[in-house]
Amino acid sequence: MPLDTTILRQIYDPANRANPYPLWARLRETPVCWQEDGPDETGTWVVSTHREIEALLHDPRVSSDFTNRMEAMGQPSAADPHAFIARDPPEHDRLRRLAMRHFGPPERPRYLEDLRPEIARTVASLLDRLEDQRQIDLVEAFAYPLPVAVICQILGVPLDDQPRFRAWADAVVEAFGEDAEEQGRRRERAFAELGQYMAELIERRRERPGDDMLSRLATDTGPDGPMPDAYLVGTAQLLLIAGHETTVNLIANAMLTLLRHPAVLERLRHEPDLVAPTVEEVLRYEPPVQLLPNRTTLGDVDLAGTTIPRGVVLTLALAAGNRDPARFPDPDRFDPDRPANAHLGFGSGIHSCFGAALARLEAQIALPELVRRLEQARLVADPPPYRPSPVLRGPQHLLLDVAGVHPGQERLAVHAPR
Repeated sequence: MPLDTTILRQIYDPANRANPYPLWARLRETPVCWQEDGPDETGTWVVSTHREIEALLHDPRVSSDFTNRMEAMGQPSAADPHAFIARDPPEHDRLRRLAMRHFGPPERPRYLEDLRPEIARTVASLLDRLEDQRQIDLVEAFAYPLPVAVICQILGVPLDDQPRFRAWADAVVEAFGEDAEEQGRRRERAFAELGQYMAELIERRRERPGDDMLSRLATDTGPDGPMPDAYLVGTAQLLLIAGHETTVNLIANAMLTLLRHPAVLERLRHEPDLVAPTVEEVLRYEPPVQLLPNRTTLGDVDLAGTTIPRGVVLTLALAAGNRDPARFPDPDRFDPDRPANAHLGFGSGIHSCFGAALARLEAQIALPELVRRLEQARLVADPPPYRPSPVLRGPQHLLLDVAGVHPGQERLAVHAPR
């Protein structure tokens, strides 16, 4: 029976966004195969099994360079994103080191942990605002504003500008269901406008630096610096968008999954230590990033009995690999006690998610408070409506009926009997 080359096209179809996993399972039957759809509908080689994806994420013959991808797609180079995520070594490594100097180890080993109290205060404040409500859109009321507040604080972006950069972020990540030409125009406009905004903000931070990440990057004179202005703007765009978009999906996917598995939700109320493995299992079971469609091959790659030619677009199907029965027993079962949970939710290798530790921290702080404070939460619609993007997959809205919202710990302490 000939291979169905339209499976990825079906996955891209918004009609299948609520449950793409049977389609990912069909792709796994042929671990390496050509599919008709892909970035800008040019066709792509898809790799869908865990071992093979893991191998390619560490293979120097697989390129993330933006220019290589445009050539493989047979298109003229569009506006260069100028971000380390779209570069190969050694340039990628230098630019990523420059950004990481101000975000975590080794130079700032306690930076993220020191954010914990402020993240907890933001979680409490967002939930306090919901105490009088009996129906809540968890995405709009919590899952979106939490990571936005955190990344704005980290970067030094005024939170009051959120409506502006939300529109740009939506244009960048949600432009699916349109023809490729219109999709490209929307993205280019959004990148240009966001880039201009970031360039102006960086200049203000350079003139009057604070302790935020943009100020530090703009004034860095360390051994790898300074970062060229074009890359500084591109990195700022990347961190602002990626710094909240994936975490919105992580939190929303986690709550949706917990409400579908009430026994796990109840355990989480009483077992604080369960939150870390629960977050890891969500990252495997409902990964916020479903696929990486932006790789190309620098040479022929022999994999699983197939030769992927040089100079072609490559799609790494993380969501398929995360439910590969050859790696995870009973992969379609949600199990926070799953041992050796080596999921691909944040990728792997040199391009593994820059903000993985931050996303984990936010989810690990948020989920226990959500399950503790939302009383008798119930899904209004299951499945909920999903965002258009097949890449960054999560509910567009997550409507919950609740019997009430319990007071936060600080308010309970204030009103406790003496």
